[in-house]
Amino acid sequence: MIKLKRIILGLILFLIIWQVLAIYLDANTIIPGLGEIFRELTSLIAKKAFLLAVVSTVSKVVIALSLTLLIGLPLGLLLGTNNKFFDMFRPIIMIIQAVPVISWLTLVIFAWGIGFKGPIIITFLSLFPIALLTTVSGVRNLDKNLLEMAKLYQVPRWLIIKDIYLGSLLPFIIAILDVTLGQAWKVILVSEYLCGNSGLGVLILAARYEVNPPKVWALTFLAVLLGLFTERLVKFLLGKVAKQWVI
Repeated sequence: MIKLKRIILGLILFLIIWQVLAIYLDANTIIPGLGEIFRELTSLIAKKAFLLAVVSTVSKVVIALSLTLLIGLPLGLLLGTNNKFFDMFRPIIMIIQAVPVISWLTLVIFAWGIGFKGPIIITFLSLFPIALLTTVSGVRNLDKNLLEMAKLYQVPRWLIIKDIYLGSLLPFIIAILDVTLGQAWKVILVSEYLCGNSGLGVLILAARYEVNPPKVWALTFLAVLLGLFTERLVKFLLGKVAKQWVI
């Protein structure tokens, strides 16, 4: 309860500072007043196009994160337990990680043009190395005594994976989601802005053409709220799952 009060106070302080700056600077193209942003916000929420855009963006975030975890975690588990494989694949992982998002954007536009899957591919390529390397680090930090004890008592392989590997990796999985969830929203929105045909990023692009700063900020605040909501939801669900793997 105390933490919630502090968060609310922090938000109120942020809004007060915003409004003071809006009045002091008197520059609508940079920091519009909260009243203008709120009017745009209520106008957007009432439109079907906005709801469809939210569904499109959320779908892309879910798909990109799912692909990142479904591919990054098993591959990280494999590479973390086999140094030869890790040494072979590490240069490829480093190259993927080093390529700027703008380069992926350009290549995706060349390959697939403007569309739904471009932002998903770009986000996956941006997040995949993080998930993979974090999983490898988690595997290498496993308690070796637990593994030796499991082998000594001839614990079935599937139980070792479920109770030891997944149980020990859970903090690392939470760390992956902490890092990648916020990053996913940012990359998806930028990708939609540049190579998407639907979503909040496309609406921000339209607001730019309309030269409508309050609308840009309204969409930005909504995207931030959606990102925070999904982050809290994922943490809540992971908390439930964590109870199944207590080491």
